[in-house]
Amino acid sequence: MQVQTFILISLGLLSLAGAQQKHPATEVKRCSGNKPFPLEVRVHGCVTPPCQIVKGSTQDFEIDFAVDKYITKLTTLVKATTLGIITVPYELPADVAAVCPNLQYGAYCPLYDTEDVSYLFSFPIGEYPEIGVKIEIYLVDQDGETATCFVCDIKVVKGNGGNSVNQLDNLN
Repeated sequence: MQVQTFILISLGLLSLAGAQQKHPATEVKRCSGNKPFPLEVRVHGCVTPPCQIVKGSTQDFEIDFAVDKYITKLTTLVKATTLGIITVPYELPADVAAVCPNLQYGAYCPLYDTEDVSYLFSFPIGEYPEIGVKIEIYLVDQDGETATCFVCDIKVVKGNGGNSVNQLDNLN
């Protein structure tokens, strides 16, 4: 009877570990100005940029970062640079820009000094031309200070009969 119990517990732990499995890390770059860099970034469906992002879809980014002060509010800001010279802010809906409601694994705001957290950023990709874009993603706190920042090169591509993020995820 003890062997059966051991096997059932082992299988349960293995299935739980599988449910927590993360996507592979994506190679991202530092922002200019010595801003805090994330611990890890995972762009679903992409390990080596430029990441192919389907226009008209939503692309998930998991951002693991550490905070170095007490934070009550975080907001996502995105800047997009095309042709290497034109940089514009990428406007996000308020519910998408809000970081605290999208923290993962039981984390919530306020965040305390030295806390490590994971944030799921669901980035809406508009119906833009099919071009390469350098995006800078900033998480900015209640004082306007950058909690973390990174740069990722993407290539906006046309969908294939309604491709979605889930279909992209299945490629890896």
